[in-house]
Amino acid sequence: MANISDAIEEFILSVIGDEDTLQLSRNDLASYFKVAPSQINYVLSTRFNIDKGYVIESKRGGGGSITLIRLNLNEEEVIPRVLQEVDKTPMLMYNKACDFIQYLIDNDVITEDESNIIKSAISDKALTMPYAEKIRQSIFKEILIGLMKRGR
Repeated sequence: MANISDAIEEFILSVIGDEDTLQLSRNDLASYFKVAPSQINYVLSTRFNIDKGYVIESKRGGGGSITLIRLNLNEEEVIPRVLQEVDKTPMLMYNKACDFIQYLIDNDVITEDESNIIKSAISDKALTMPYAEKIRQSIFKEILIGLMKRGR
């Protein structure tokens, strides 16, 4: 494992398995990995967020009870959901776009080959002008709209 965040992510993924929900205690998980609860928050917020197909519900008290929910959307729901998230993003950075692209792959909306083409079109190398993030966002939104039109 490269670092503790990777280990925590792998552990959570192994525990959730094929289930759609997982209840865990932030404090128990922090104790198990001998880290501060803020480290657990970091892993959850960066690796189990809406961009990656997860929603986290937290309860105050009770040792930091958390419910991790995997979104299982059908193909017709995935693209509009991603489009909605892209619209909420003020500037679309390349790494964030790649998270969205991986979510599309994971939900069988696009293939790995299609993802590589999209990544090339919106890469920092392709967009070397000022306001690249806004241009990337426009291009990516048009790609999503095109995917919705193809009725895959």
